[in-house]
Order: sequence, then structure tokens, then C-alpha cells
Amino acid sequence: MGSIQVHLEADAPRVSCRVHGVTVAAVPWARHQSGHTLFFDDQVAWLATQTSKTAITVLMRIAWHTVGAIITRVWADTEKQYDQFADLTRIGIDEISYKRGHKYLTCVVDHDSGRLVWAAPGQDKATLATFFDALGPERSAQITHVSADGAAWMASVVAEKAPNAVRCADPFHVVKWATEALDEVRLTAWNDARKAARQNEARRTRGRPAADAPARPDSARAAGIKNCRYALWKNPENLTEKQQAKLAWIVQTDPRLARAYYLKEGLRVIKLPLGEATEALDKWVGWARRCRIPSFVKLQKSIVKHRTAILASIEHGLSNGRVESMNTKIRLMTRIAFGFTSPDALIALAMLSLGGHKPVLPGRN
Repeated sequence: MGSIQVHLEADAPRVSCRVHGVTVAAVPWARHQSGHTLFFDDQVAWLATQTSKTAITVLMRIAWHTVGAIITRVWADTEKQYDQFADLTRIGIDEISYKRGHKYLTCVVDHDSGRLVWAAPGQDKATLATFFDALGPERSAQITHVSADGAAWMASVVAEKAPNAVRCADPFHVVKWATEALDEVRLTAWNDARKAARQNEARRTRGRPAADAPARPDSARAAGIKNCRYALWKNPENLTEKQQAKLAWIVQTDPRLARAYYLKEGLRVIKLPLGEATEALDKWVGWARRCRIPSFVKLQKSIVKHRTAILASIEHGLSNGRVESMNTKIRLMTRIAFGFTSPDALIALAMLSLGGHKPVLPGRN
């Protein structure tokens, strides 16, 4: 037998409400003021967590902004069914750029379950304070550990709203600070080499070659420094033979850049056990303070400022690794969600996908 299609139609009458005025009456098969059934909404929400926006718009024959409205409604209903803040004790906080023009989301992740528990547009004290306000004073007092980068605005809010929490400075960000300081030295060395190359070329053009020109031309040296970025960034055990040779060349030709590299590598002490790391970190601070490299002198001041939080991270074995992994997934979603007119739809998609309560395909057991 062939399949039989059945179409059911029902009126959604308008009613006059004393509070809300004239409005469409609520019906059991659709969310209020929605143009689609519950079944349709749930299927679109499931698809949004599984596939691309092109596939959804083609399969369901709706516009992409309609998808955004649907998943926002579905998440609003889902949020009412579950307590996202249940058993929350150890959290990670970070911000992620979701759009050009310095548009950020602040995200909170549960370290124990790996769930995304909260996200909101913004990157400031007021935004983060909104999370703790939603959490409430009693639950905020139950937070034992908070991992974050060294942002002062995060630290101040955590100190005020969760006074019992141990603040842990993410080791990943400490290494990132050192890498940025090293890259600043590399760029300075590259610019100096290019400047010297231009000056020597100008002398040659005037018929007066530089008598003290190095055996290796400055232009070649500039190119060598420019191309040594990954040799300086990577861990020594991960270097290729070519990168090892590049690093050896740097040590021979640019002592200042080599010293910056060794300072960056010296921060590996944050991977040591607490007792060893404490002594080694203090020695590193003394070394950096005397190195006469401005970017590392500045870095050691930041590390001294966050020393307690850095050591707490080592002691408790807590990093922002889960949060960084979550950020990577959200960045992928920003590509999928390209075209959403507001961050609310992106947040709804992130919470449905990563909040621990993914929508199920309707009609399936």
C-alpha cells in the first residue's frame, strides 16, 4: 500500500486578555506566539546541534533567522526544566570573541562535569556579576575553585562574589604571556635587521659599501629571524631537524633573542610539583628581573602579581583546559551561526549543544 498523507488544521483563535490585551490563545501543540508546532521546533533544534545551517534551511524550508528564533525558544523551555547551577563547586571563566568589532561572550564552565553552565554577551565586571547574581549568594559561597586568566576584572568580581573560592591562574595563559613576550623580542630583532639591511643597501647604492658589513647579509638575517617563529614557539621535544638548526643559528647570531627563548622555556617550572615549582618560579622571577629585556621585565611583574594564583593552580591541578576546549567548540558554532542577528541565538545554540541537555530527535525513543 502507498503511504497516506494526513493534514490536520486547527484554528488558533485570538482572545482579549485583561492583562495582555488582544493576543493569540495558547494551544497545546505549539509554543506561545510561535508559527510552528512543538514537533517542528524540536526537530529544528536537534538539527541545529547536528548539522550545518545550509542543510537545516534546505531540509526544513525556513530562513536562517527563523532557526535562530526557534532554538532560542527551545532553550528557554529547556532551561526551565533543569538546574544548570546544581552541584557547582569548581568553575572556569573565560571570554571569547564571537564577532568582529570586539564583540565578546563571557562563558562559565563546570570543571567537574565539563558542561557549559552560563554564557552572556559582554566582557566586563557587570557581565560576570550577572552570573553570580543568578547563582545567588548561598551557591556563590559554595564555589571552592575558580580558574581564569589574569584579567583584573575577573579577579575583582570573583573576590567580591565568591570570597571562599581559591582563584587559580591558568598555566596555559602564563605560557601564552611568555610566548607573546618572546615574539615581541623577535619582532624587534627582525625590524633591527631590516633597518640595517636598508642602510647597507643605501650605502652600496651611493658607491660606499659598508666596511663593517657582516659576513651574512642583513637581509638574509632578517629573513631568517622572520621565519624562526615556530622554532621559538614549539616545545624543544617537538622541533623538526630544520627547526633545531634554525634555533642553533639564533643562539649563535642573536644572543638577546636566544636569552628571551631560554626565559620562555624557563617558565616550564609551572609543570613541576608544587614544592619544586615554588622555588623554581622565584628563581625565574629573579632571572627575568635582571635580564634587561623590557618585555620579560614586564612579564615578571605580572607573574609576581599573580604568583599566589599560579601556585594555587599547580597545587590543585586546575587549568582552563576545559574552558579553552569549550571556546574552540563555540568558535565553530559562530561559523555555523553566521547570520544570527543577536548573540541570544548563538548562546542558545551553545547551551543546547554544550550544556549537557542536548535536544533529542522527536518521535524517537
